[in-house]
Amino acid sequence: MAQSVRIASINTNGIRAAYRKGMGDWLATRDIDILAIQEVRASTEDVVGLLGDDWHVLHDPCNQKGRAGVAIASRKPSIAHRIELGDESVDSSGRWIEADFEINGKMLTVVSTYVHSGVVDTPKQDAKWIFLDAMTTRMAELAKQQPYALVVGDLNVGHQEFDIKNWKGNRKNSGFLPRERAYFDRFFGPLDEDVVGVDESVAKGLGWVDVGRKFAGDVDGPYTWWSQRGQAFDNDTGWRIDYHVATPALAEHVEHYVVDRAASYDTRWSDHAAVVVDYSL
Repeated sequence: MAQSVRIASINTNGIRAAYRKGMGDWLATRDIDILAIQEVRASTEDVVGLLGDDWHVLHDPCNQKGRAGVAIASRKPSIAHRIELGDESVDSSGRWIEADFEINGKMLTVVSTYVHSGVVDTPKQDAKWIFLDAMTTRMAELAKQQPYALVVGDLNVGHQEFDIKNWKGNRKNSGFLPRERAYFDRFFGPLDEDVVGVDESVAKGLGWVDVGRKFAGDVDGPYTWWSQRGQAFDNDTGWRIDYHVATPALAEHVEHYVVDRAASYDTRWSDHAAVVVDYSL
């Protein structure tokens, strides 16, 4: 009998602040098996203390205190985990963590990642390019090694026009640059076939599946992040930058996909919404 596994990804924008605003109440009602967290911005002791004894916590804090940080919390312990992503040129501190789980006799690898936000023509954007290059290399390796693999998190790029409400006004901004979007063209392009990116670059496709887009179809959103400024949330002027990216074998087992958008602005506990997916393994 197949066993359904519920996997959620959330950028907490600081887990301690998120808990003060209601994250714990949300978590108590969602029956999640594996929780991937980005922008933890706290110590491992803080994360364990907030989540409680029912969770097994893997955490890679950023080497700059108060920034980034990724974690994977699970109801059952992982078999192994890794935090390396490329060589020392890659700024992956607090940005990439992999964990292997045995689910119903199958091995599942889950990655929680927080891609750099970037700022055009600055060192922050340079770091983002280096990270995306390393991520591309690792995703190619992972797909060959592991039939059931999942990369989730705040990837800080809207792949298509469907993914950003105000896409016309953001074509020259980090998060929707043609060169950034071309990485995602490759991620989701047919395996080992030439893919022409939106920036007209040509590279081999990796064959991964954008679970959110596959499930929702070609519609606006569903968005996962809204600026704290103005009426962005109330008007649903958002970005879809939080993803579940699955190997084809795993993508075939998606039962349900939902963005847990808060009911109102004043009930939000992060500027992101959690992406919750059920996989039947």
